[in-house]
Amino acid sequence: MPQNGGPRRNLILAAMIFAVAMTFIDQTIVSIAVPNIQRELDLSSTGVQWVVNGYLLSLAALFALGGRLSDIFGHRRMCVLGVVIFAAASALCGLTPKGSYAEAWIVAFRVIQGAGGALMFPAALAIVVNTFALRERGRALAIFFGIAGGLTAIGPILGGYLTQWTWRAIFWVNIPVAVIALVLTFIARPESEYRRARIDYRGALLIGAGIALSIFGLQQSVLWRWGNPGTWLCIVGGLALIGLFVSLETRTASPLIAVTIFRIRAFAVENTVLLIAMMAFIPVFFFASEYAQISLRKSAAQAGLFLLFFFIGFAIAAQVGGRILDREGAKRAVVIGCAIAAVGFGLWASQVTKLHFSDQRTWVIVAGAGMGLMLGPANTDAINRASNLSYGEATGITQTIRNFGASLGLAVLGTILLTVLRSRLTASLAARHVPDAARVAAQFSQSSGSGSVGSIPSFVSVDFAHATQAVLYVMCGIMAFAGVVALAGLERGLQEAPVPA
Repeated sequence: MPQNGGPRRNLILAAMIFAVAMTFIDQTIVSIAVPNIQRELDLSSTGVQWVVNGYLLSLAALFALGGRLSDIFGHRRMCVLGVVIFAAASALCGLTPKGSYAEAWIVAFRVIQGAGGALMFPAALAIVVNTFALRERGRALAIFFGIAGGLTAIGPILGGYLTQWTWRAIFWVNIPVAVIALVLTFIARPESEYRRARIDYRGALLIGAGIALSIFGLQQSVLWRWGNPGTWLCIVGGLALIGLFVSLETRTASPLIAVTIFRIRAFAVENTVLLIAMMAFIPVFFFASEYAQISLRKSAAQAGLFLLFFFIGFAIAAQVGGRILDREGAKRAVVIGCAIAAVGFGLWASQVTKLHFSDQRTWVIVAGAGMGLMLGPANTDAINRASNLSYGEATGITQTIRNFGASLGLAVLGTILLTVLRSRLTASLAARHVPDAARVAAQFSQSSGSGSVGSIPSFVSVDFAHATQAVLYVMCGIMAFAGVVALAGLERGLQEAPVPA
């Protein structure tokens, strides 16, 4: 049941924001320090890739299990355990020794970091949902997602400054955040109902392997290309495992995920909207950061500041969306938010080839505002459809779907970016009478962001801007499609309290 007392509820909210802050920061902060990590530890190119992907794969694959465990053993218990695991793994990543064991060491503890995050995040979000009454959750979770989401943009800025001292500091920065989260949790002592049940280990193995394999295939698609059988083997094999998981769960007495929850129309539609929207939301950070560094010739830290304008719109509109959800339900906020985001991405795309950020700033903020207006209400309304004893499970489902959408977006949009970039570079090199322009263009497209800002030829900056423009126009279409799905699938009106499990 929701807990009374404004000060205590606000303390619980603050504790959970600090808890999940680490997972948001680590989504972006490590990518800034990768060159330093590789140079000092002498990592292979594959090892470097796994330093980033190992964390993301572990996080995505274990979300469903983490949500179920929090419902079985208690949200507060699993949140604290997740924070401790995440902080300990962060400390050990920072203590990676030099030598032959370095690569295995840092990759292993990055995977453990992801596992800690998968335990922590569903439990923390379930605690917030349990703490606030149904008509107050929109505002509370708008603050939760607004602050925690903003930390994604802070990651590159913070990483840029910490790396100047030592790359190890990007992991150690999680430790004081974890301590604050644990202290606040101990003081607030949030209550959470839970029910003991058998753990579906077979289901956990199937969904974990399926999500990890399919997302790995999507991650590798840009490197391996879509014509490589390995790409499709991973994606199709992973989806087959997920299909087998769904089939078996319908016949399991104590399933990892009660797949019947998708019979609730609003839950199914909200998760479809989240899947589509996340194809644009997470990739925009990656592509905008690359654009800022390659086309606008900004440093990594300055590229992070570029993204803060997106979160100015996001954070403000998230509060508006939360209030609309509490007052009249999710449909208007989700539909209008998708429409605003589509307009923002479209008009942003129309300005990127001018190579002046002042021409883009307004539309970056508008795109962020649209995403902020719709994401919180869509996510909160989906979780609200579960009973109070299944909030962790519902959160695990929504976060798994969000991660899958983000991975799909990165794969598809990354392919579009490279295709357009190679075409533009080939034409530019041919105009400069460079022999074998297509082959040279392919090499440029793979390495254009790896040099220093000053070493990037001006025509590469222009061509990359055109490739980014294509990606932003596709993001415009993605958000328009999400808006159509929400308009057709969601019903107007406030949601009634779900029936207790």
